[in-house]
Amino acid sequence: MKPTRPKTVPYRRKREVKTNYTKRLTLLLSGKPRLVVRLTNTQVLAQVAEFTLTGDKIIAAASGSDLRKLGWQYSTKNLPAAYLTGFLIGKRAVKKGCKESILDTGNVSPIHKGRFYAFLKGALDAGFQVPFNLKKDIFAEEERIMGKHIIEHAPLVQKGSRQYTQYLKSGALPENISKQFQTIKQKIN
Repeated sequence: MKPTRPKTVPYRRKREVKTNYTKRLTLLLSGKPRLVVRLTNTQVLAQVAEFTLTGDKIIAAASGSDLRKLGWQYSTKNLPAAYLTGFLIGKRAVKKGCKESILDTGNVSPIHKGRFYAFLKGALDAGFQVPFNLKKDIFAEEERIMGKHIIEHAPLVQKGSRQYTQYLKSGALPENISKQFQTIKQKIN
């Protein structure tokens, strides 16, 4: 009989595909705080986390529910909301004295011109420094970040359609998303 090694069980978070320890170690070795971004089905969650031996210390945090408190009536998971969440956490982190960090997207690969990069653009516009690749065209256009694509699509939706029903229930017209985007950005500033 051949001698067999006992089967090693991977770490629980690795087994549940929640943590990529190789990527986490690479980020931690930089010595900078991490700008942690997670996209859920309902909102964008963000934290600026600094590694300590006892556990990560959260310097600043922001989410879609914070946008609701500021008066945002639209979806907290779309492109404009991702930008505003990035802008909000950037302002909060700079206010706390943290000027730079490294982007941590978790197990997700960001899509160019998507919500991750809209979030990153918001953080950069707030004065927060995050290294990224300048060679690629990764950021969405300004009009798209302000919600112009939603305004253009709204008249095409027929009555009785399921699109924009949450906006209409809350009394927010899709045509006014750019105006509200500007007012929320001014409140954050």
